[in-house]
Amino acid sequence: YLSWTHKSVSRWSTSWWSSILINNLKSISLINFMSTNLKQANKQKRNPRRNENLNEPKFIERLIKISRVSKVTKGGKKLSFRAIVVIGDENGQVGVGVAKADDVVNAFKKAKTDGKKNLIQVPITKSLSIPHKVHGNFGACKIMMRPSIEGSGVIAGGAVRTVLEVAGIKNVIAKQLGSNNLLNNARASIVALDNLTTSSQVAKKRDISLT
Repeated sequence: YLSWTHKSVSRWSTSWWSSILINNLKSISLINFMSTNLKQANKQKRNPRRNENLNEPKFIERLIKISRVSKVTKGGKKLSFRAIVVIGDENGQVGVGVAKADDVVNAFKKAKTDGKKNLIQVPITKSLSIPHKVHGNFGACKIMMRPSIEGSGVIAGGAVRTVLEVAGIKNVIAKQLGSNNLLNNARASIVALDNLTTSSQVAKKRDISLT
């Protein structure tokens, strides 16, 4: 009888100790989870700009041209660098930025910031082309764009090709006429893309139902 009670007590004690250990482990894991959540919340409160940067879409930058420019002042010539950058997300957003700085790195950074301020939204079809034929003029540059069938690729050159690729357009035919200035061609292509409209936008403007 004594041996049976001793075995039952030992079994009860081991089960009791194991339950206590399990409860302690659960409480420790819960405390660790809460502490990590608090740390993350404190980091988010301390660095609000970092959270904004995480939520921002990823942009692709393409450098079109870097040129050295000079400004004649009273004390002599002041040399600086000018950068032309095309920025976009390859999903319909694109912009052109221009900036000057004393060195190339700062000029590129300032041009990226300027490009983000001048972003436009471009309508893209299911075949990754433009909805219709369009023209764009800027200065002495004229750009013609036409939609193309799927698989034809981007048939364009110079700054126009860079703008179309960064915008996410994969099938299009473009031709630049007039001046060969890279900045004006890039801006003319932005003007052409900004003139694109969809059938739903035209129907809304004319107050017509498509159904």
